[in-house]
Amino acid sequence: MYHKSLKNKEKIFAIAPMMDWTDRHCRFLHRQLTRHALLYTEMVVADAAIHGDRERLLGFDAVEHPVALQLGGSDPQKLAEAVRIAGGFGYDEINLNVGCPSDRVQSGTFGACLMREPDLVARCIAAMKAASGDVPVTVKCRIGVDEQDPEIALSALTEAVIQVGADAIWVHARKAWLEGLSPKENRDVPPLDYDRVYRLKQDYPNVFIGLNGGVEDLNQALEHLNHVDGVMIGRAAYHNAQMLTGVDRLIYGDDVAAVDWRAVCEAMMAHADAHVASGGRLNHVTRHMVGLFQGVRGARRFRQILSTESTKPGAGPDVIARAFDEIDFNDLAVAA
Repeated sequence: MYHKSLKNKEKIFAIAPMMDWTDRHCRFLHRQLTRHALLYTEMVVADAAIHGDRERLLGFDAVEHPVALQLGGSDPQKLAEAVRIAGGFGYDEINLNVGCPSDRVQSGTFGACLMREPDLVARCIAAMKAASGDVPVTVKCRIGVDEQDPEIALSALTEAVIQVGADAIWVHARKAWLEGLSPKENRDVPPLDYDRVYRLKQDYPNVFIGLNGGVEDLNQALEHLNHVDGVMIGRAAYHNAQMLTGVDRLIYGDDVAAVDWRAVCEAMMAHADAHVASGGRLNHVTRHMVGLFQGVRGARRFRQILSTESTKPGAGPDVIARAFDEIDFNDLAVAA
């Protein structure tokens, strides 16, 4: 389980929480490609976890383990209640979002703007820890916001949450500019400062420090793991999910057999069948699969079938089979 790896300070590869992307269907797909990577949910606002459709917001397939729930909020009592609710679902980690720069997050006084309030973040973490049992509680943050000095801001936040028992700090190695940049621009425009995260690890050698931001492939991830305890990849892994087939071998040293793509196809068909039978739509599942097989013969037709056929009325799992039939798996073996 993930919490064992975290407490033993083993290296961890994670797929970042991404709003509107890392839902249960995305995570189910990613788990077909890697046994060991830590998967994150989309951010769930504490109020939604308390008052909303809990099964829809928090439910997941047992195959997704290890899986972490990311919560958003700034009220310690509400976050603690959300953690208690999540406890019934069996997550391997609970993470507090102190890094999202979106307008809707700022209006709720949480996300990246909490970088300015380390004492409040510490109170949130303390309350979450008290409610979490033995499930780790972690923080995902930026190196600072707006005019903050990252040397001071990141250390202040880290010190505050470590003092109340935070189990890990995941750092997106960019500032967030809450004035003047859109959320999309905040993912690309502020310069990356990996060295600042490396120095944080040097300052806190006994604390799990993970790095996020701008990591494009597993070779880069391996380089970062020479300096920190964990690496998190987001959009690069989503748009080119085939990269995840190398995680278990390269990151975890697990000499696993090559991915059985026919088994992946069958698993996704079964998953889609259950989702459609419960009233869902096929494209809820297939939209996460479009990024597979980049550069492989048949990939263009694969994408076309998934993108167009899955949105038609009555579309079923056979669409997935037809898409997979277009892929030249011999070419895929050469590419690997």
